[in-house]
Amino acid sequence: MKTIAFRIKPDLDLKNEIMNVCRREKINAGVILTCVGSLKKINIRLAGELKILTANEKFEIVSLVGTLSSKDAHLHMSIADQTGKVLGGHLKEGCIIHTTAEVVIGIAKNQKFNRKFDKKTGFDELEIKRK
Repeated sequence: MKTIAFRIKPDLDLKNEIMNVCRREKINAGVILTCVGSLKKINIRLAGELKILTANEKFEIVSLVGTLSSKDAHLHMSIADQTGKVLGGHLKEGCIIHTTAEVVIGIAKNQKFNRKFDKKTGFDELEIKRK
């Protein structure tokens, strides 16, 4: 497994910057190994809902996990507010960095990740292929 580490600077979109790295590095099968940092705006889809939770407050990124490729990503994030309350959900565009985000991506060399619509779930689900 190869790794790529990078820092996302203030006022940038967390998901967009991760996807920019995936496209630039031509990642076929990646996973988020770690991400720490802070946000000043969140935009996450809540579990089992189509509802998007948006808030303009300061949050700490507690964790970010998921699979990604240069085409798409499925990422879940946990964040803590100023009282320590933890929220989580599906990372959407619009999560804006407050001070920093330090991200490390692991890349599987012999696999390729795609997403394909699954009628049972109603979502694009992970399809794994060997290279």
